[in-house]
This record gives sequence, C-alpha cells and structure tokens, in this order.
Amino acid sequence: MRISTNMMFEMGSSRISELRAEMMKTQQQISTNRRVLTPADDPIAAASAVGVNQAISMNDQFATNRTNAKNALSQEESVMQSVGDMLTSLKSVVVGAGNGSLSDDQRQTYLAELKTSLDEMLGFANTRDGNGNYIFAGYQTNTQPFTKTPTGATYNGDQGQRLLQIGASRQIASSDSGSAVFEGGMTGNGRFVTAAGAGNTGSGIVSTGSVTDLSQLTKHNYSIDFTVDPATNVTTYTVTDNTVVPPNAVLTDQPYTSGEPIEFDGVRFDIQGEPADGDSFSVQPSTTESVFTTITNLINALQQPATDADGQARLTNALNTANNNLDNTLENVSAVRSTIGSRLKEVDTLDSEGSSLDIQYQQNLSDLIEIDPVEAYSRFTQQQYTLTAAQQTFVQTAGLSLFDLLR
Repeated sequence: MRISTNMMFEMGSSRISELRAEMMKTQQQISTNRRVLTPADDPIAAASAVGVNQAISMNDQFATNRTNAKNALSQEESVMQSVGDMLTSLKSVVVGAGNGSLSDDQRQTYLAELKTSLDEMLGFANTRDGNGNYIFAGYQTNTQPFTKTPTGATYNGDQGQRLLQIGASRQIASSDSGSAVFEGGMTGNGRFVTAAGAGNTGSGIVSTGSVTDLSQLTKHNYSIDFTVDPATNVTTYTVTDNTVVPPNAVLTDQPYTSGEPIEFDGVRFDIQGEPADGDSFSVQPSTTESVFTTITNLINALQQPATDADGQARLTNALNTANNNLDNTLENVSAVRSTIGSRLKEVDTLDSEGSSLDIQYQQNLSDLIEIDPVEAYSRFTQQQYTLTAAQQTFVQTAGLSLFDLLR
C-alpha cells in the first residue's frame, strides 16, 4: 500500500485533532462538574435528568407558595390577636357600664370608648397585606370588605378562601373571609336567644337560658306575655308558639315568681324583677350576628336614659345581651385563630419535607449527570500524555525521508 505524504499529514492531523477534542471535552466536564454535557453523551441519563429538574422546579415553587402562605397566615393571626384583645377590652366596658351607681353622664365615657372601638374594629376588618389586597375580603381582594352603616357594618366581600398549592397533593387556605371572622359569632347560648321587648315598662331582666332536652327543641319563635291583675296584683304569663299557624299557647296563665325557671319545649331560662302588665319577652333560634352590630346596639343602649327602674332594666338586658354576644364572638375568633395555627404548623411540616425532597432530588441529579472527580482527573492526565506522544510521533514521522538513508 502506498502512503502519500499528503495522506500521512491528514491522518496525523486528524488523530491529533480527535485527541485534542477529547481532552477539551474532559476539561469542560471538570470545569462544569458535569459528565453529561449534551444528550448524546448519555441519552438515558439526560432524559432522567430532565424529569428530576422538573421535580426540583416544582418543589421550589411549592416552597415559594409555602412562604407566601406563611406570611399571609402570620399577618392574619396578628390581626386576629388584636381583635381578640379588643373584644376582651369591650367586655370590660360592658361590666363598667353596668355599674348601677353610675349616672347617665358618667356612662358617656364608656360611650366614647365604644365609638372609638367600633372604628378600630372596622380598621382591623379592612386590613390590607403588603400588596395592597384586603385580607378579609374572600376572593374580592380589591374590594373593601366592610363599610360602616347605622346598624353596624355591611360585608362587601364573599365567602371564598384563597388557596395555595403547598405540596404535590395539598392545598391550604391562606385567608379567611371577613364574614366567617367578624360575623360568625352566635347569639344567645348557641341554641336559642332570649330578649326583652322594646316597649317593656317593667323591671324584668331575662337570663340567657340553657337547653334541658335537645330532642325537644323546635327552633320556633316564642313570646312570653305578662299580665298583672290590678285587683290582686298577681302576675301571670303565657307562652305562645308564634311559628305555627294559628299561634299556639304552650303555657297559659302561669304564676310568675322572680328568678323561678320557666321551662317548655326543651328550653329553660328565668326572669328576675317585676315585669309590668303588657310586658313581653321572646325566645328565638340562635343566629349569627356581626360584631359591628353588637357594638352598635351597645352604643345605642348607652345612649338611652337609665334613671328609673324600667330604664335600668332595659340597660341591664342590653348589657347582658352584648356581653353574651361578645363572648360568642370571642369564641369564634379563637376558633379561627386555632385553624390558623393548625395551618401554620402544617406549612412548617411540609417545609421540612420539602427540604428533604430537595436534598434527595439534588443527589439523584448528581448521580445522573455529574462527574467522578478522581476518574475525570485521571482520564484528563492520560489524554494529555496521549496527545503529547501523538504530537511527538507525528513530528518524527513527518520528518522521515529516503534521503536520510543515502547518507
């Protein structure tokens, strides 16, 4: 076989180029710490690495969502703590305003405090987050949740809870609706609510009452009407079920004794004092009441004169109702705070799991595409020697000539 000088140079140059390319590739692998630089280097590992990278990206997004959820829930919990502190303060106002030795003028101090507290409570309910969104508006984050009205406040948001995906199979509520927080307190004892008639002229004060037999509760509206015989001065009462048609008398002409329990259809309560002829009281199923309505009703009650017996009775009944409703609202706020704490704990747990997953994913990715430093440096050294030897051999081979043999 005849080997021309041109062929010899081409073969030598090509081999040196291949060796140099292999060495440069190894050098690039060392500098990037990656064994798989292109999919052609290891198609299976490259394909697997794409899946692992996607898992890492999703895990990073979940971590970001958990941070956002934690920030939102922490802000809400802070506001809820302030709301709880204010409700406790309002209960102190109710107790203070109920002092029978105070004059109407002296109660004006409590009245001013209640008006300020109402505005502060509205401020809490209309809190914005760092992005300017209302945190208690449900999905309507750009709508102010509550606007003040003569009877309290109107809720303008919805019942939605904003959800964040904090794990592959877990979403968590990062907010609570203002309705659930500020309008979720029950009236009465949670089953029924007692109230004195607005036109009462006697000194009767009704208690909150309790349930004696849950199975007998009808959830009907009842009225308790008092009659005072002018001749004997004997006071009796009649209990009427106003829900049925026609209204049905449950108890008729029952003798009244102050503080003695009144029982019917699974409910029990008492009335203390001396109801006047024509006075009435009511028993109705419990409903939810806005804290703003409770405060407004309390303000209205303190604005009424309480100098005589009937005025004192109206004030006492109003204060008892307000105190009971504030207790129920505080209980509702505590329940919401409890759910916030549970959600924050779950976020922390998933944060820990996410960190462990990230370590696992990074290890899997390393096993797939990263180099073995010892093997790579050894291979690089070997390639250097091979390239040097090839270059020297090529120089010597290129210098061969028949004229050297004629000397």
